[in-house]
Order: sequence, then C-alpha cells, then structure tokens
Amino acid sequence: MTLLESPTEVPSRQPSGSGSRGFWPMRDLPVVAWLLAVVVVALIHQWVPEARWLMLHLMLLGAAGHAILVWSRYFADTLLRVPATSRRQQSWRLGLFNVGAATVTAGVGSGSWWAVLVGAIGVGTAVLWHVVVLASGLRGRFGSRFAATIHYYLAAGSLLPLGAGLGVWLARGLTDPLDARVRMAHAGVNVLGWVGLTVLGTLVTLWPTMLRTRLAEGAEKASRTALPVLVAGIALVVAAAWTDTPRAVAAGLGVYLAGVVVLARPMVAAARVKPPTSFPAWSVGAGLAWLAGLLLLMAVQVLVGGEWSDVSDALSGAAPYFAAGFVAQVLLGALSYLVPVVLGGGPSAVRAANRALDSGGALRVALANVGLLWCILPVPSVVRVVASVLVLGALASFVPLLMRAVRLRHRGESTPTTERLRGQNMGLAAVGVALAVIAVAAGGAVDTVTLGGVRSADAGATATGRTVEVDVVAEGMRFSPDRVEVEPGDRLVITLRNESDGDVHDLVLETGADTGRIAPGEETVLDLGVVGRDLDGWCSVVGHRQMGMTFAVEVSGAALGASAAADSASAADHSSGHSSGHSSDNSAETGEPAGHEDHGHDASGAALNGPAEPGPGFTPFDAVLPPVAPGRVHRHTFRITEQQVEVAPGVTQETWTFNGTAPGPVLHGRVGDQFVITLVNDGTMGHSIDFHAGVRAPDRVMRTIPPGESLTYRFTADRAGIWMYHCATMPMTAHIANGLFGAVVIDPPGLRAVDREYVVVQSEQYHGADGAVADLDKLAAERPDKVVFNGYPDQYAHTPLTARTGERVRIWVLDAGPNRASAFHVVGGQFDTVYSEGAWQLGSRRGPSEDGGAQVLPLLPAQGGFVELELDEPGNYPFVNHVMIDAERGAHGLLRVK
Repeated sequence: MTLLESPTEVPSRQPSGSGSRGFWPMRDLPVVAWLLAVVVVALIHQWVPEARWLMLHLMLLGAAGHAILVWSRYFADTLLRVPATSRRQQSWRLGLFNVGAATVTAGVGSGSWWAVLVGAIGVGTAVLWHVVVLASGLRGRFGSRFAATIHYYLAAGSLLPLGAGLGVWLARGLTDPLDARVRMAHAGVNVLGWVGLTVLGTLVTLWPTMLRTRLAEGAEKASRTALPVLVAGIALVVAAAWTDTPRAVAAGLGVYLAGVVVLARPMVAAARVKPPTSFPAWSVGAGLAWLAGLLLLMAVQVLVGGEWSDVSDALSGAAPYFAAGFVAQVLLGALSYLVPVVLGGGPSAVRAANRALDSGGALRVALANVGLLWCILPVPSVVRVVASVLVLGALASFVPLLMRAVRLRHRGESTPTTERLRGQNMGLAAVGVALAVIAVAAGGAVDTVTLGGVRSADAGATATGRTVEVDVVAEGMRFSPDRVEVEPGDRLVITLRNESDGDVHDLVLETGADTGRIAPGEETVLDLGVVGRDLDGWCSVVGHRQMGMTFAVEVSGAALGASAAADSASAADHSSGHSSGHSSDNSAETGEPAGHEDHGHDASGAALNGPAEPGPGFTPFDAVLPPVAPGRVHRHTFRITEQQVEVAPGVTQETWTFNGTAPGPVLHGRVGDQFVITLVNDGTMGHSIDFHAGVRAPDRVMRTIPPGESLTYRFTADRAGIWMYHCATMPMTAHIANGLFGAVVIDPPGLRAVDREYVVVQSEQYHGADGAVADLDKLAAERPDKVVFNGYPDQYAHTPLTARTGERVRIWVLDAGPNRASAFHVVGGQFDTVYSEGAWQLGSRRGPSEDGGAQVLPLLPAQGGFVELELDEPGNYPFVNHVMIDAERGAHGLLRVK
C-alpha cells in the first residue's frame, strides 16, 4: 500500500524525534495558550473595540503560526521519510517564533512600532530558519510524489518575512491611500501566503486521510498546478498595492480563488466517495468554504467600489471571518485529528482521545457556522452579539475537550459504527442549527421595542367582510401615501416598505398597533383588523414624527358616538405611554409629561452657591486632554449605544452615546494626521457621524446607517483647531441633544507645551419624562433644563480641575450646542492667550501677550478654541459660561489652584 492508501500512516510517526508523552506539552501547548488569549481578548472586545486587531494577531500569527511551524515540519519529515528534526533545534526555533509573535502582538496593542519591529525580526528569523531546514530535507527527494506539498511550505515560509516587513511599515503610521495599499499587501502575503499556502498544501494529503479514503485521482497533479496559480494571485495583490491600482486587487483575489478551486475538486471527489462523519473533517471543510466565499465577496466589493477606501472596508469587514471562519476552523479540525495519534498510547488510547475531541462535533460546527452567517448578515446589534457568543463558545470548546482527550488517552472503548456516527452527527447538526436560530431569534426579540396592549380600532362597527390592502412607503421623512380612506367595518391591512437611505422606520397607530422597526430595503405587514373610526399614526423614531412622518386612517361617513369617543380618548392616552416605550418623544403629545419637574428652574437660583449632589457612583468626565498617540494614522472604533444615564442629579434619561459617554471620546492629533474611524451602530435606530475636522463629501461617509451596520470614515486633519463631531441624522437637533457629539483637537504647528491642558465641551439638556429621551417641544422652543460642561451640570464644582500656582494652563473649549452660545470665563483670572476658530486672537505660538488680555472666549454653536492663563494665588477659581442664566443652569465648574 502507498502512503495515502493507509489512512493512519501519515500521522502515525512521532515528530521531532520525541516520544508521544513529550511531544504534546512541548509542541502544542503554546497553541492552547494562544487560543485562550484569543478567548480572553474576545470577551473584552465589547468594551475595548480596538482589541479586534489583537485578536487577529493572536489567532493568525500566534496560534496559526505556531501550529504551522510544528505540523509542516512534521509532515515534511513524514512525507519525505527523512530523519526526524532535532527536538532541541525545533524547540529553539519555536521559542524564538513565540517570543517574536508575543512581542509583535504587544506592539500592536500598545501602538509601539519598535516593539513590532523587534518582534517581526524574531518571527522572520525563526521562519527563515524553518525554510532552510525544509529545503535541506528536500534535496535529493524532488522526485517524491509528495514533494509538491513541501514546495507549498517553502513558498509560504519565504513570503512571511515580506509580510512581517510590511507590518512594521504599517506600525510606523501611514496616511491613506498608502495605508490601505500596504495593509492589503500585508494581509495578502500573510493570510493568503503564510497561512493559506500552508493549509492548502497540507490538505492535499491530510484531507483524504481524515476521511479514511484514498487520494483522489488527479490530486497530485492538481497540487502541482494550483501552486503557481495561488502564488500568482498573491503577487497580483501585492503588485496592485505597489502600482496604486485598487481594482487589480480583485483580479489577484480572483486568481487565488481559481487556485483554491483547482485544489478543491479532488477534495470534493474524495468527500463523495467517503462523506465526512467527524468533527475534524466537517470543521476543515467548513473552513475551506469560508475561504472561498470570503475571497469571492471581497473581490466583488473591490470591483464594484474601485477605490482604496473600498479595498480597506472590504478587508476590515472580512478579516474577522478569515480568522474565525477559515483559520480557526481549519486549525481546530486538523489538531482534533492529529493530536490523538501523536499522543499515542496504542489503538484504544487513540480511539478514546478521538471520541473526546469529536464530542458534539456536528453541534459545534453547526453553531459556529450558523453564528458566523448571522454575524456577516445585516442583523440588529443584539442579534450579532448573541451570534458572536455562539461562535466563541463553539470554537473555545476545543480547549476543554483537548484537556479531556489527554486525560482519557489510556481508556479504550469500542468505536461506534459508521451508521451510528452518521445518525448522531445529523441529529447534533440539526440541534446546532435549531439552537443558533432560537438564540438569534431571542436576541432579535430583545432588540425590538415593547408593543404594549392594543386598543380597539373597530369602535363597535359591524364588519363588512371587505379587506382594504394598501402599500405604504417610508422615505425622506414621509409616508407615501400618508393617509388612507376606508368604509366603517372594513378590514385594513398595511404593507410598510422602508426605502429610506440608511434609517430605520416604523408605523405606530394610536391604538397601540405597531409594525416594529424595519431596516432600509425591508417591508412588513400590519393587519389592523376591522376599522370603525379615524386613527392617527406616526413613526416612533425620535424626531421623525416632528419632521412630518405622520399617517392617518380616515373612515368615511363614520360618526363617533359617546362610547367611541371615550375609546378614542383612552387610546390617545395609551399612545403617549406607548410612544415612550419606543424611545420616542412622548412629551410631544402632552407638552410637559405628568409629574415632570422643571429641573432647570429648581436649580437656577442655587447652581453657583450650592449645586445639587450627583447620585451615588457618579464618575466625572475626564477633562484632561489625552496625549497625541504615536504615528500619523489614528484608528478608533466608535460604537453608538442607547442607554439609561443619570444626566443630572436625580434625572435619568435615555442617552445616545459614542462609546458610552456624552460627549464622546476626545481625539487628539497634529496637522497632517489621518484619522480612520469605524462607526458601529449598536442602537435601535439609524445614526451617522460628521467630523468637522476633515473635508469630505457627505454622501457616503456621513450617511445614516441602520442598526447592526458599520462604516469607515477617513479624514486628514489639514487645519488646526478644536473641531466638533456629531451624529448628522435628521432631526440633527434631537441626536445632538441626546448626546451624540464630541471634540477633535488638532494642535496648531509649533504649539508650545504647557503644564496643564483641559478640554471643556458645552452642551444643553432638554429633559423628558424619567428614562425617556430629550423633550423635543422644549428643544424646538429653545428652553433647556440644563446647560453643562462635559455632559453633567456642575460636575467640576464637586470634582474641581486642578493646577498649581505659576503653572500655565490651557483650556480648550467647544460649544456643541445645539442651540446656546457660550462666553467662557474664568472668574478671578485673565487670559493672555486666546485662539479661536483657527486664528490667534491674543498672543501667538511664540508666546503669550505681554500687554493685552481677554476676559471671555465667545463661541457660537459648533465653534471652538482655547485660552491660556497663569494664576499666582492659590484658591478656587470658578469657570463659567458668562451667559449667566446658563451658568446657573449648570455651565459652571472650579479650577482649584494649590
């Protein structure tokens, strides 16, 4: 029998000259450590969005890279039948690689390019050492039928140092489009080259072995044919980046996909002869399907878009799925097959370990892949979170199962029959799909709005038996048609279709009937039943009703009797509370909500002398200006959330935030820096973002995105100043008043250092009912309850900003509005430097004014600047908006000088 005709012969040889007991702890334990690190980082990813890059490096460089060095060396020794590699040599090589990979990952996480450089040198050295050893083992064995597999390993290893160098270049910080070009080349070389070529070359022989069948006819020829095609695809991707031709990236991905198809044909043929019945084969097969699908998806996105920003967006969107769908599934499937044999202990021990690693295999594969599909689809954010947990759980289950396999390797039990295994797997796969669907459906239910009770619409009318069906389109803040006429007793069925550009909509009737919110391009049907009276309807998304999204049902010839009128009044009362349940503006119905106190008037007389104490657990917004991060490209992820927040003492509102705070994170850079912002909408309605710090056509980057979607906003800070960013979704006043705003500080060239540097953002609060959103009637009337610095009234009266006598203090000020002007003043101090809206009003970059001074920094909404002063006497210096009624409303704090 030839090597592949004996299904167990390939993995039966002990690698690196070690016994089975010594091999696993010394060689594969680091993979488990890397995988555990991936799980830990995945868990904190929800709170630290930038951790996604750590996850990718932990999986693709750490776990996959270590496994490649171990198992490609093992397969080379086995297939070529050469003396086993020295255990000591392999240990040194693996140690160098893992230390280098850990250093690279730490550098990526901390933004330290020199750490990335040091780590890349270690990784590149280890891999080149690996390539040299492989090449020396191949000498004299070029005629081997398995030499082609070693060629894959040599090509993959030769590409990694190039990818590592590109990674160091990226870590230094680049501006677009160069950043997008280098990033695409880096990903192409490392993912498609180092990982992809190794995986594909190995599966030529490993796949039929896993299926326990013969090598399919033509597999060796396909292997030799595919390698130059795959390498050509990678070369095209790199050439496209080098020559600045973004659409050529699609051609490179297409060529690479063609090489994958060439290799896949004999693999499919082998699977037809012996269908997969175990976790390893199912997981590997699913991983290859994800590779092919993602390559096709990226190629189409790049081809349609045609710009480097489209390439970057496609890569950013696909990267997590390459890691989880392709690399993780192939890695876990291969290890699940190989580790039991390497552990050794005899046939009984191998079977026991196999059964442990195959436990719930079909269930795990189904959960992982259905969860990944849910994640890649445009679903609500809660659904995506639930699906992500399913995927993480399914993949992470490998670690405890591996530990169990080690413990059970001495137990020997009979192997289940093929028929029994097939039946169990089909059942578990069905259970996995069902669990994924149920879990995601539950997430969707959590994400929807509460309907409440539905009031009668028939008003006692006798049913006519007729059904009126009407199609209603939501677009441009209007329903079309916005009214429908029926006869008393007719049944009314409304089909609502959302054709808006990015925003979600719904249709709520005063009875409480509701379509639920639907994303752009979706439609839903609302059956109102028998209608006997006029009905009012509207879109419950905050502000949409005020902008004209109303709907009316008119009953011709219907006169309301006393009972019907009473029912209508009751329904109107219900609709007010119902609208609040939808995060809506219930106060728009009644003016002032019942029981609502005018907190602005309550506090107005005492704000400066004795402001109310914040609630327990209150944490002030950190006003210290963050330092400029290293590099010239600054990447951030902004997640939009809608949450209950104490916005003033005793006042809780539904606040919309960027990354959980209002104002959102303060960004800091220099003239010429580039910012790459990934906006993720985790809310329940459409949102967007507009950065005043960059010059961009609004059409794409400022578009409204529905819940669960994301976009990437890039801008170059060409001019200095403090710039506002905010949600630009209509009505913009509501989105800003609810908390979606923040500041970007761009230092003027040559700006001198100071001892203290703070950022103060002024905004307004229009309190609605407890737990509701901003009162849009107050907003329209410009009657704020509070005017605040950094999101909370008088917070710096309780936790003052600090300085020492003689220190130079710079305070950046931004008026975020949406409506009130600001006259920033420090009581007891004078400004010797004033910079407003990009111009020096007093002093200059060379130093403060020696003779002149200023008492206020006047700002209109969306304007900003900074002031500087020195205070020689210790004491408490109030800083206020000198529009005094607004200072009394909460725009007040203390600068405590010691």
